[in-house]
Amino acid sequence: MLKIIPATDRHHAAPVNWLSSYFLFSFADYYDPQNVQFGPLRVFNDDSIQGNAGFPQHPHSEMEIVTLVLDGELTHVDTMGNRATIKKGEVQRMTAGTGLAHSEQNDTDKPAHIYQLWFQPNQKGLPPSYEQKDVDFLDSKNELIPLVSGQKVLEDVVYMNSNTTVYWCNLATDKTVTFKTFPIRNTFIYVKEGSLYINGVDIGPNDQVRSTDEHVLEIRASKDAQFILIDLPGSEANY
Repeated sequence: MLKIIPATDRHHAAPVNWLSSYFLFSFADYYDPQNVQFGPLRVFNDDSIQGNAGFPQHPHSEMEIVTLVLDGELTHVDTMGNRATIKKGEVQRMTAGTGLAHSEQNDTDKPAHIYQLWFQPNQKGLPPSYEQKDVDFLDSKNELIPLVSGQKVLEDVVYMNSNTTVYWCNLATDKTVTFKTFPIRNTFIYVKEGSLYINGVDIGPNDQVRSTDEHVLEIRASKDAQFILIDLPGSEANY
């Protein structure tokens, strides 16, 4: 089954003048009991952060937090002693585990565009940890590029403590990629730009697809497209 959530159903938040955020799941002051999570995917925020501003230090625990930088850059500082600049095309994973605090600051004059995803971990009480990698996913062509995964068979990806894999795809007009899955798995797709035709359904910019009980997803670009695809366990026992 494919559930389509149009871009207009996203919750928009602009709590301060430097942040514009679209929440795909219940978060902060937005709560919808029918839209809390999809498998272990608990948070998906599409954030634009103005220059010389950002999130001050704040705590986290018991989450796998993944940040994809789509444009601009962010400076990350945490209580583990890490200080790093995450640039366009790079991926960061932070295991909050038993607890940490961090800040994310755009120290440039230009806006930064990021996706931030939170996943419930496959075990609690993990020690906090950090990983960052230049995956160069924004320059890929017509294939699903794995960025982050808890499936150790994949190489050259950021590891996370979840039975989940995050992919990126830049798909040219009329090109097709096929994603094979299982009824015990769920698939989440969010379109950054362009248009897709997925198993007979048209979706456009900032639309979501939440797929359950599908064996194959045939994804064709009806207009040059960029999208994120997340392969997720369908039951909590497999997180």
